[in-house]
Amino acid sequence: MRILYGVQGTGNGHITRARTMARALAESSLEVDYLFSGRPKDEFFDMEPFGDYRCLRGLTFHWYNGRVDHLKTALNTNLFRFVRDVKQLDLSGYDLVITDFEPITAWAARLQKKPSLGISHQYAFRSKQVPTAGHSVVGNLVLKYFAPAQRMLGFHWHHFNSAILPPLIEPQQYPLQYEENKILVYLPFENRQRVVEFLRVIKEAEFHIYCAVDEPSDERNIHLRPFDRDGFKQCLASCGGVIANAGFGLLSEAIQAGKKLLVKPMQGQMEQLSNAAALDELEIGEVMDGFNLKQLREWLEEDCPSPRPYPDVARAIVEWIESGFPLSEDELAQRLWCNCLQFQFQGEEGSEPVYP
Repeated sequence: MRILYGVQGTGNGHITRARTMARALAESSLEVDYLFSGRPKDEFFDMEPFGDYRCLRGLTFHWYNGRVDHLKTALNTNLFRFVRDVKQLDLSGYDLVITDFEPITAWAARLQKKPSLGISHQYAFRSKQVPTAGHSVVGNLVLKYFAPAQRMLGFHWHHFNSAILPPLIEPQQYPLQYEENKILVYLPFENRQRVVEFLRVIKEAEFHIYCAVDEPSDERNIHLRPFDRDGFKQCLASCGGVIANAGFGLLSEAIQAGKKLLVKPMQGQMEQLSNAAALDELEIGEVMDGFNLKQLREWLEEDCPSPRPYPDVARAIVEWIESGFPLSEDELAQRLWCNCLQFQFQGEEGSEPVYP
């Protein structure tokens, strides 16, 4: 079977998930080509797992100081080029299209009537049981039509009695340590100087900030680090907590590693606002709406939660595809949640989970 795998390149969560899938796909009999969109090709990094991948402009959003910039997003959206790319993408040599919320491959598959599989956190929001926040008419239309697929697999930290899979992330690579005063910070949608000024007030913690810098730098308790996937994972394994926006991928890795979370969701971004709502409902993280020093000090005094290992979701999906989709999406979800070592149902008192 030959597959075209499309990945949305806005942010790094989709790409990180695709890396995990790429490793599982490389061990299978499936032949895969990759296509990325959402940012210029020279802004991608650590792309070796994808071989000779293609890159198209696609659709994305723009932000300013932790908030979606709707005007800039609209002005920089080239719908004519998007439609042209969709029409010119030839899928005749492929048996299946996988889209990680990537719109060009998704719409090309729909127009050319090719079998398609959507795998992304966004597809979990099809369930009305999933906590949501910041919804709007436009946001709902984006979720429904941005990257449609025939089959859809959504991921979340809880099944919410729906056909939702556990997070698709890599197993923990480095030995876990808990240096209480070492805090990993990843706030790519915020003003960096504003973040530094906010954090340097807290002298008793060491903040390791991963951001768009060329070289590492250290100033007292502030440590700026360039984007480096391996270094980032080592820092995540050893830190005592994570301060981040509310992107799904990093939060999933932190939950798996048992790191306490303080998240500042991007305003105007429905997915991040909904993730923050889910963290709050499941009581697995703390949410701050602004740069709140009192809240930060109190959070730093909290203990880390227990790690929550997730099963190898990538391998399960690849085997599911390779064997011709023998299970329904609901059956696949049940099987994977049963494999969660520390899965516990957190619902309303007296209610029963669908999955054990």
